[in-house]
Amino acid sequence: SQGDLAFLSAYDDDPFARYEAMQQLMVHMLVGTVAGQAGDEAAVIAAIRHVATDPMLDPAFVAEASRLPSEAYLGDQMPVVDPDAIHAAREGLQARIGAALEPLWRDIHARTRANGFSLTPAAKGARKLRNIALAYLVASGATDGDAIAFAQFDRADNMTERQAALAILANGDSDERVAALDIFYNRYATDPLVLDKWFQTQALAGHSDTVAQVEELAQHKDFTLANPNRARALYSAFTANQWAFHHASGKGYRLVADAIIALDRLNPQTAARLVPPLGRWKRYDFARAEKMRAELARIL
Repeated sequence: SQGDLAFLSAYDDDPFARYEAMQQLMVHMLVGTVAGQAGDEAAVIAAIRHVATDPMLDPAFVAEASRLPSEAYLGDQMPVVDPDAIHAAREGLQARIGAALEPLWRDIHARTRANGFSLTPAAKGARKLRNIALAYLVASGATDGDAIAFAQFDRADNMTERQAALAILANGDSDERVAALDIFYNRYATDPLVLDKWFQTQALAGHSDTVAQVEELAQHKDFTLANPNRARALYSAFTANQWAFHHASGKGYRLVADAIIALDRLNPQTAARLVPPLGRWKRYDFARAEKMRAELARIL
């Protein structure tokens, strides 16, 4: 039951079992919400508070345990995937967890600030937890959330914190989002592997118009299908963005199918790796399935 899972997530002395209990508690809550069933949201929030305030737990563990399951994972738990409902349920729960525990997220974000880049396990764990706290803080709707994210982006002395802040800002429509994307591009335009992250971050964003943004990025002067890494950074990332790729209009499917057809002339192996997401049409509602099948037929 949800009560049992909440208890285990708070008190189980086996870290793996504790993590699994927390994840199952979240999955049950979110899948139930998609199905129109009321869940014990208070139990989820209480479990996260308990884990996040336990001084005996490693920060890296706290970060992993507090993170909500991905939209793709939630879809795997359902007989028919509903991308819109899953996205709304997950975003809603993250916002409410963020708001309910806002002082805690602020405290965690402040006290895990690194005093200089380090590769020690403790420093890595602190960075991971700081990024989770920032995500919840921004999701809470705090008026200074975007400003805090931009400050982390601007002052970071490591790519982990800088890219995490950029990814969080990329989900919204703030002025800080525009500034951060411009700064990141101008700073790393001559570093191909880091620039791949710039393309990837925008393709993975939970932005309201990600499909159009990916279309624009495909026309960017630094984008080329001839570079497999760059093609994967944009299109493979986009197909992993369940909500955007499965846009009800089918325009995400057309975008990827066009890329596959064009790529096939340059690099058939890279093109082939983009096909499987369209091949999962049986997992989706009839309207989406028909659109995916139509694109597969066009590719063929």
